[in-house]
Amino acid sequence: MNAQTHIPLRRTKIVATLGPASDREGVLEAMLKAGVDVVRLNFSHGTADDHRRRLLQVREIAAKLGRSVAALGDLQGPKIRIARFKEGAVSLKEGQPFVLDMAMDSDSGDVHQVGCDYKTLAQDVGAGDRLLLDDGRVVLDVTRVEGQQVHTQVVVGGKLSNHKGINKQGGGLSAPALTDKDKQDLKTAVEIGVDYLAISFPRHAEDMLEARRLLGEEGKEIGLVAKVERAEAVADEATLDGIIEASEAVMVARGDLGVEIGDAKLVGVQKRMIKRARSLNRAVITATQMMESMISAPLPTRAEVFDVANAVLDSSDAVMLSAETAAGDYPVETVQAMARICLGAEREKVAQESGHRIHEGFTRPDETIALSAMYAANHMTGVAAIACMTASGYTPLIASRIRSGLPIVGLAHNPVAQRRMALYRGVVSLPFDTSEMSATELNDRALELLVQHKLAEPGDHVILTRGDHMNAHGGTNTMKVMTIAE
Repeated sequence: MNAQTHIPLRRTKIVATLGPASDREGVLEAMLKAGVDVVRLNFSHGTADDHRRRLLQVREIAAKLGRSVAALGDLQGPKIRIARFKEGAVSLKEGQPFVLDMAMDSDSGDVHQVGCDYKTLAQDVGAGDRLLLDDGRVVLDVTRVEGQQVHTQVVVGGKLSNHKGINKQGGGLSAPALTDKDKQDLKTAVEIGVDYLAISFPRHAEDMLEARRLLGEEGKEIGLVAKVERAEAVADEATLDGIIEASEAVMVARGDLGVEIGDAKLVGVQKRMIKRARSLNRAVITATQMMESMISAPLPTRAEVFDVANAVLDSSDAVMLSAETAAGDYPVETVQAMARICLGAEREKVAQESGHRIHEGFTRPDETIALSAMYAANHMTGVAAIACMTASGYTPLIASRIRSGLPIVGLAHNPVAQRRMALYRGVVSLPFDTSEMSATELNDRALELLVQHKLAEPGDHVILTRGDHMNAHGGTNTMKVMTIAE
């Protein structure tokens, strides 16, 4: 770790997707310097070798910069898409009939009909259902189903091109969350060493549990992220809670989710999901179109500024960039703009106050210590930081569920735990090898590290949490208020 590295005290983390734009000379390093905490490897695009190469570069640059940067692999999920048109695209007119034909040749679509990659569509829909194509830009109402043909009437017309996605309003498409391609990509994710793996389109907790089983022993340290993007996933509280509890983190994936439940409902669902995930001690990422205009413009719109700021004020652990950094013209400027907006929102008092679990009882010693430390830090004058000696990163995660303006410093020997903590709101992750330290010098060395990284100064108070036995998961049982010697 480079002693001179300045660690920014931005609490909300930034997830940035890698792609051709970040492959340009010097761009990836500039993105990490600008504040990327988690890189996303999108398995919908690129080869296994592309993802391996990019992750190796990230690890090298992060080591050079003295930073812990997590890697999030993102599985494609089921491709519920139309097939292709003879001419590449057609223009549909309002009121015209249009047929989705499961038995049709994949390349011979025209203005009257097109094939479909999702062969069970005819079993999943019936007369009266509404289908939304290309993120809702084209809307079709099902009039009847005959064998392998879904007959529809165009409600909202426009241009429709090859391979556009299909959503059913209100949900109900039966495609499994994990396809054969996903299962192969999951093996790649384990092999290249991602820290988190995002599962697309889970319908219920069992989809997440299946992914956990497939990860097996080799992938046991990979955190699962549920991409909540189906109407079924948010249809009732029990289903959503089950998905959250079966995951290490959740993503508010607003693209497909917005299409399936409608924009009007999406606002409330986003806020409820963030609140619920935090209540259940899971990290939460807000994603989709956050800085979309910056794909081709050097500055965000005011609406995008407010969107990112609202996600911060809602207490998202992280905000995510997709095409902006993977394929956009201004990947570095986008990260810089997002960091500025996060810092601006975090200066608001509401972002630093918390009533999290204040009326609830606790059952675990480590939870009790973590939450007590945060309340003490938020109410005691002169506290500069909360330092958590941790084997797994669990204590900093619990502590970070409480809003604060103070840094939570995760001190871990395990590099996997260090990187996992890169996703948690307000947590600064530092390597801390206790194997050669006596019990009496542990605390002093921890305080020295905080001073070295300019997270605290002589005269400051630091609240320190630790266990009697270092590197034991769930062993945190002690909280100390310490003062750094002048």
